[in-house]
Amino acid sequence: MSPVTDPVTLIDVDPSSSVAPYEQVRASVTSLVRDGRLAPHTRLPAVRRLAVDLGLAANTVARAYRELEAAGVVETRGRLGTFVVDPSSEGGRDEAREAAREYAARMRALGVSAERAVDLARAALADG
Repeated sequence: MSPVTDPVTLIDVDPSSSVAPYEQVRASVTSLVRDGRLAPHTRLPAVRRLAVDLGLAANTVARAYRELEAAGVVETRGRLGTFVVDPSSEGGRDEAREAAREYAARMRALGVSAERAVDLARAALADG
């Protein structure tokens, strides 16, 4: 797939979903990066602009960006903006960390406690 110039057109937030809006934004951007539709070094819209375009609160988009940065999918360069990280560069996204974040988000969405989620993960790893 060819990269897009405006990721806003591809991010869809379903207000009736049980998944939190910030998580929908995070998952959408992660998917766009993985699929190559958002190329490395692509600048993402500013938090406020994306929030307005998606009909969300700025804090919701800011949280999604923080989660994306923690997962190594994007990096924020101060006033320059937020950019997609080149996965081939040092500090690129760690797929295991991203999988763990997705698991954690899913467990939260299901209402599973952190302790129970860890127990479930340990059991699944032990089952091999």
